[in-house]
Amino acid sequence: MLTLKIIFWFLLFIVFYAYLGYGILLYFLVKMKRIFNKKKIESKEGYEPEVTLFVAAFNEKDYIDAKVKNSFEMLYPKNKIKQVWVTDGSNDGTPYLLQKYENQGVEVYHEDSRGGKIGAMNRGIQFVKSPIVIFSDGNTILGKESVQRIVNLFADPKVGCVSGEKRIYSKDKDAAAGTEGIYWKYESKLKKWDAELYSVVGAAGELFAIRTELFETVEKDTLLDDFIISLRVAMKGYTIQYDPEAYAIETSSADVKEELKRKIRIAAGGIQSIIRLSPLLNVFKFGTLSFQYISHRVLRWTIAPFALPVLFIINLIITFISGFDNFKDIFTLLMYSQIAFYVFALLGWYLENKAIRIKILFIPYYFLVMNVAVWLGLKRFYKGSQSVNWERAKRGT
Repeated sequence: MLTLKIIFWFLLFIVFYAYLGYGILLYFLVKMKRIFNKKKIESKEGYEPEVTLFVAAFNEKDYIDAKVKNSFEMLYPKNKIKQVWVTDGSNDGTPYLLQKYENQGVEVYHEDSRGGKIGAMNRGIQFVKSPIVIFSDGNTILGKESVQRIVNLFADPKVGCVSGEKRIYSKDKDAAAGTEGIYWKYESKLKKWDAELYSVVGAAGELFAIRTELFETVEKDTLLDDFIISLRVAMKGYTIQYDPEAYAIETSSADVKEELKRKIRIAAGGIQSIIRLSPLLNVFKFGTLSFQYISHRVLRWTIAPFALPVLFIINLIITFISGFDNFKDIFTLLMYSQIAFYVFALLGWYLENKAIRIKILFIPYYFLVMNVAVWLGLKRFYKGSQSVNWERAKRGT
């Protein structure tokens, strides 16, 4: 019994730490750093090198005009912004729609064969001549100050990568979008604190930039290109910084089923990334970066999701022995709390299928979906059934 209780508390701590505890600890570490170290990375006005907006696009005809127009509207010297579009495999007319902008300086590189997003990035980087390359998705709209704010952080030579913020456009009545938005707001806060402590652990593919010279050709079967590229830059001794006012807006997933599809791929990519970035687990070599990486990413993709069913089973065994009516026992209270949580999650799932959306029920439902995605992602990874070609999740309107 004692052994079971020790295992239970250990796993409960891991789950709590992975999702909330690290955020609390990070908050206090940043507060302490502000007290003892007044020096921090400051953006510098007037630093305006040439940049390239790089988009690896696949069948984005519905977004081309808005995306190109948005790129032209960036508040940055027009003669210092280049646009490179790589449209490998697109067969919906995307490259032809882009051709009308070539006389305005938009460069389009197309191949009929489809090699996935990372294949397009590996091929297209040769066409980037500027010292900074900014990657973004074809279906996202950037804030007008995003380029300038990203560039400002590169004024510090220690910065090798800058991550922007992913913002979710949602309607008030859309509970799925609201929950996804809440999650990303929390993640954005963690990134802000991570950057202030030392470095962000992974950039958002919707908007991130690196020093072009630091780009390394990535394995063609890579699932999370943004994550691998950015952390390999950090492993060279540079930091990944973050500015929430450099943002990319996209609509939320059409529903939680579509969000699950996206998260399964991310989870499979997360497992792949942990294996490929295994040296980063060495806290003696990478110090603070390893601590942040393990706390913010590794635990969420490994121990925490698999601890949940084990916690329930152990709690059930302990409560069965001590008695389900013993409400003075903490394990009995925790057992009923777990049951209530999963009942709310299942109720959220049921109501979603009935197109009835209640935000409060989407919190346990969305949390459960995130963790189920890891189980399914792990299965896909080891079966090798996750394609490198992105299967786009349907977005809300």
